[in-house]
Amino acid sequence: MTRTANPAYALPMPASFLDIAYRYFLAVAETGSVREAARRLNVAPSAISRQLKLLESELATAVLDRDGRNISLSPAGEILLQGLRASRHSLENIIERLDALNGLRQGHLRIASVESVSVSLLPELLQTYATTYPGITFSVSVAGSETVTEMVHDHRAEVGFTFNPKQLRNLEVVTGAALKVCAVMSPDHALAKAKTLTLGQCMEHAVAWPSNDISLRAILEHTLRRRTKMPHGARVMECNSLRLMATMARLNQCIAFQPPIGIETDLRQGTLVAIPLTDKGLARDEFAVIKRRGLRNRPAVDAFLDIMTAQLPKMNAVLKK
Repeated sequence: MTRTANPAYALPMPASFLDIAYRYFLAVAETGSVREAARRLNVAPSAISRQLKLLESELATAVLDRDGRNISLSPAGEILLQGLRASRHSLENIIERLDALNGLRQGHLRIASVESVSVSLLPELLQTYATTYPGITFSVSVAGSETVTEMVHDHRAEVGFTFNPKQLRNLEVVTGAALKVCAVMSPDHALAKAKTLTLGQCMEHAVAWPSNDISLRAILEHTLRRRTKMPHGARVMECNSLRLMATMARLNQCIAFQPPIGIETDLRQGTLVAIPLTDKGLARDEFAVIKRRGLRNRPAVDAFLDIMTAQLPKMNAVLKK
């Protein structure tokens, strides 16, 4: 999802800031394709290939590994990419700070978010942000929780909305909440009248199981391993989309598992019910808003976090439902 108020932000730095070969390499590294990079930069693919060869000759090392039409970054390319991203980040910082002298009229913010937050808490924050600062552009990437954390760490996003971040090296948690994991199902389901449930009770029915890139899976599997065996006849659908699993639950096809975030409308309208799981040792689902440690004087980022802080009471009310 990308909102663009200023098309110049397709390349968030002056064209003269980097040599053309480095800019072409950056585009290829971030798109994964010479053809896609050429489309983004509006140049011929042959021009990009020629500049990449010149770059590798100048550096006396290969920055790309080529296998037919497939390309990937070499170890040298990984180092180069990290350096170019840091340079771009520094220039964005300077531009925003200079512009802040005359009021926050431009800037760019990159947000990474897990799916449930992207359909629940985030839209209202973005609406307020866009209305308050119409000159700022922003982009939103929706990904699994681990990928969100990696994007913030690797300078691909300034702010991340994630769950259960495993590695907080060079990152800090702006705010967070420990949420109860619930069994989510149709009000017509056989277990829908229960006040609480255990995972074992749920596994006697068809369930939707989070895939590996959803952090909730580790919480559920840790609890399930405490059982001596899988319940006889358990039917499991594995999926990497909480929205799809909630939809299947709404159709009374299975039981899904998640905290109430992302399904507030269904709960309010009564098309889904969320019943807390009470298994001994079941961990909470840790919601976290993260940014890079030491990220300072970034007006576009600071403005967004200020809006989020102002709306925290409303966010907490949603999280605690």
